Amino acid sequence: MEDNSQSYKTIFSLGRFKIRKLKNGAPKEQAKGLPKPLTPPPKVEDNGSLCAPPDYETMMDASPRYEFYALSGPPGRRKIRPTLDMLRNATPSSPPHQDSTKEGGGIDVEADKPKSEPVRFGWVTGVMIRCMLNIWGVILYLRLPWITAQAGIGLTWLIILMSTVVTTITGLSISAISTNGKVKAGGTYFIISRSLGPELGGSIGLLFSFANAVAVAMHVVGFAETVRDLLVEYDAVMCDPVNDIRIIGVITVTFLLAITVAGMEWEAKAQIVFFIVIMVSFINFFVGTFMPTSKEQQSKGHFSYKSEIFLQNMMPDWRGEDGSFFGMFSIFFPSATGILAGANISGDLKDPAVAIPQGTLMAIFLTTVTYLAITATIGACMIRDASGSLNDTIAATNITGEDCVGLGCGYGWNFTECTLDGTCKYGLANDYQTLRMVSAFAPLITAGIFAATLSSALACLVSAPKVFQCLCQDHLYPFIGYFSKGYGKNNEPLRAYVLTYVLAVAFILIANLNTIAPIISNFFLCSYALINFSCFHATITNSPGWRPSFRYFNKWTALFGSVISVVIMFLLTWWAALIVVGVIVMSLAYVAYKKPEANWGSSVQAGTYNMALSNAVNLVNVEDHVKNFRPQCMVLSGPPNFRPALVDFVGAFTKGVSLMICGNVLEGPDTPSADDYDEQLLWMSSRKVRSFYACISTSDLRTGARNLMQVSGLGRLKPNTIVLGYKQNWQSDSPHSLDSYVGIIHDAFDISAGVCVLRMRDGLDESRTVKAQVNLGFEDPEATVGPESKCEAFKVIGADKLLETVFQSKQKKKNIDIYWLFDDGGLTLLIPYLLTRRKRWSHCKVRVFISGQISDAEQQRKEIQLLLNKFRLGFHEVVVLPEMKWKPEETSLKEFEDLIAPFRLNEGQRGQEAMEDMKKDEPWKVTDEDLRVYKRKTEQHIYLHEILQDHSRNAALIVMSLPVVRKEACPSALYMAWLETVSKNLHPPFAFIRGNQQDVLTVYCQ
Repeated sequence: MEDNSQSYKTIFSLGRFKIRKLKNGAPKEQAKGLPKPLTPPPKVEDNGSLCAPPDYETMMDASPRYEFYALSGPPGRRKIRPTLDMLRNATPSSPPHQDSTKEGGGIDVEADKPKSEPVRFGWVTGVMIRCMLNIWGVILYLRLPWITAQAGIGLTWLIILMSTVVTTITGLSISAISTNGKVKAGGTYFIISRSLGPELGGSIGLLFSFANAVAVAMHVVGFAETVRDLLVEYDAVMCDPVNDIRIIGVITVTFLLAITVAGMEWEAKAQIVFFIVIMVSFINFFVGTFMPTSKEQQSKGHFSYKSEIFLQNMMPDWRGEDGSFFGMFSIFFPSATGILAGANISGDLKDPAVAIPQGTLMAIFLTTVTYLAITATIGACMIRDASGSLNDTIAATNITGEDCVGLGCGYGWNFTECTLDGTCKYGLANDYQTLRMVSAFAPLITAGIFAATLSSALACLVSAPKVFQCLCQDHLYPFIGYFSKGYGKNNEPLRAYVLTYVLAVAFILIANLNTIAPIISNFFLCSYALINFSCFHATITNSPGWRPSFRYFNKWTALFGSVISVVIMFLLTWWAALIVVGVIVMSLAYVAYKKPEANWGSSVQAGTYNMALSNAVNLVNVEDHVKNFRPQCMVLSGPPNFRPALVDFVGAFTKGVSLMICGNVLEGPDTPSADDYDEQLLWMSSRKVRSFYACISTSDLRTGARNLMQVSGLGRLKPNTIVLGYKQNWQSDSPHSLDSYVGIIHDAFDISAGVCVLRMRDGLDESRTVKAQVNLGFEDPEATVGPESKCEAFKVIGADKLLETVFQSKQKKKNIDIYWLFDDGGLTLLIPYLLTRRKRWSHCKVRVFISGQISDAEQQRKEIQLLLNKFRLGFHEVVVLPEMKWKPEETSLKEFEDLIAPFRLNEGQRGQEAMEDMKKDEPWKVTDEDLRVYKRKTEQHIYLHEILQDHSRNAALIVMSLPVVRKEACPSALYMAWLETVSKNLHPPFAFIRGNQQDVLTVYCQ
């Protein structure tokens, strides 16, 4: 039967599950502005089932939405997905605030007030034009003709195509990475750091920021050279050629800084103007190559298109110190580094995933065509050497054709003298301003040079601070956080702008373009190598998170791009390459040492997982061997910060050696908390304890411990040694707890594991209960805040991470005393040996005590000493204890009897059957028969305490063989009385150790 109330209507019913919605809108009381009535209690249907509160499940559970996966939402509001705890534990009477516009719309979280929208760019203006302007830089106008003269058209094309191969492969890689999720501000640094992790990402962030700052100087110096040449042409030199470049350069970079400080909007408008000017200058140049040449142009080596000139310029003609293929490559390659100009402002793009691939690849294609075309045309029009003198015609010089040298002779010009003397001032090999002379209207080429150099300098001046700002915001390095602050709606890094300006001015003072260009090449090549390696590494790790929408890439081409970039680095300038590698290694080591709190889901993390998984699977097929035995410990520590000494003890001999798992058993209905898990791992990490943490919830301690022993680990990486703390309160605790504790030791032996029990004189548990005042007004918004609304809450907390235990402090030259009473396979010896390998315990002297007879004590000592020598443990002192067979003093026996008196089974005159029933109900109690059976063992433990008082009172650590008894034969109370008797009133830490009776030490090499 449907239950249609005044306000709600059942629209779907399936068994006891119902979906209901409002029938006639809000109740009248709410419509009038009256307080909302309390939610009515659940109603009982005719079938006896409870119906859920109306619309509760529908309102809480949310449909899939983009906002749930985005870190930012629409201005003013952000939506989050309901948590599992909300869905399962929230009370129907107080559902969280909902979006009133849609059902299942998620939870609205008030964000900051909407801010003004920042400027965003598309793929054309934001990436393609910016990249093209940065590639069409100073090298194109001022060095490409000169490189053509040196290398010839053929090798210059090869240089261009080699650069294009590197940049294209890098462009494909950066396109893949930028489409694998949302790219934020930070450009190249952001891409590499989020792909390869903070170690390599931080290194590249520093280098790339520095390289862009130096690139500003390179482009400004190119601009200053052009202005200087104009000043020389019009006889308006200020000082001298070098200082003029410095003065002009500083003034120019100051002007560019003013544009960048004005904001990205002004910078973008300036780039559009520069782009138009450069396009006009290109048209002007190509038109000029087809125009008839004047006498003045011919005197400077320009004869328009001639096949003879083209053929001669195809071959190289190396000159000067830089006259080599890789010398020319190192000067040209910085012009190809502009492909990252768009990616460097990724935070200012509308859709970086679309803009970066389209804009970058289109820019590479168009600029490559431009470079090839200009190389071919200028090489077909200009000869390498010309004097520039109108009097150097063949007719004016009265020279015969046989004595004339050079191609100019065929066109009526005699440049023989300056060609042979090397004093020619014009021609491809001598004049950097060749494009101006060839063009139809020289001032347009000058304008193009200004636009190209200034636009490239402007792009680098924007890129360097934005990359550096992102690096500073991640707090990977000290002393640079000051530059992370941003200003304005675009979060402009004004402080980083000033720093870049200072660096640029410093390199402008060099005033030599050919010196600055090779410095930049290695920095950019290193960035390209790591970008390509990021793409390769992310692909081979097969991480499910690697899903780039850009598919036109290949992992092997990415690897090739990475390798070839490194090779070119060393071929260009090997010493600069070594400096770059050294800087990367040093910064990588620093970040790896500091371990910043940065979790970016890098491919290095994915690779670590793959490697660990592969090794764990391969380890399954490796048979166990005694030489490779390692004590893989399950430490029943509870929360690790409750028992720091126990955790530090095991961590001291397992760190860097073997597996360690800290296990916590929660008794009762409480379930393990993810927050507690993270808190315990953080606590152990702060103490430099390398351990896993496992938590399980069961009905009792023994069941939980048994489950942890059975299921913990992976393949061969599973515990073979169980470590637990000594039960200090066994005499006052419940008998059931006592029996469970001893039962855990038996369970460990059942799975053939070794056992270690650690006792500290003052106990192991460092937890404490603290009291806190909780104001209910923070828990319930409708609660009255006042004195009566406060209550007391209690919380159990663990030890502080700075608490130092004996196992973390440096030990002086004390003794580690091992009482190797029973041969267990060698675990009793192996754990102290591993402990002495730690620096803090390395000065301790190890003494091994064994039982024996007085008659052959020396023979036994030599035998065990020989065995220890063959074990190669470095233990050189063996002490035989014949007195272990002696009987203890009467006072000691009396103390033991008093110890077990509360656990004695009062037999009286009961019959055998009644005794068996009592024994079955109370298995921990000690009978007369138990004392008779274990009399010798009891006396041995009592006298052992007297021996320990004599020999080991001042030891750093006492290790003793743990006694083993038949299962379900020895009462728990008697067993614990033995351990208590031996270890009581001793200051040093006391460890009972027992192996599984299988060899863990060997004297053989195979």
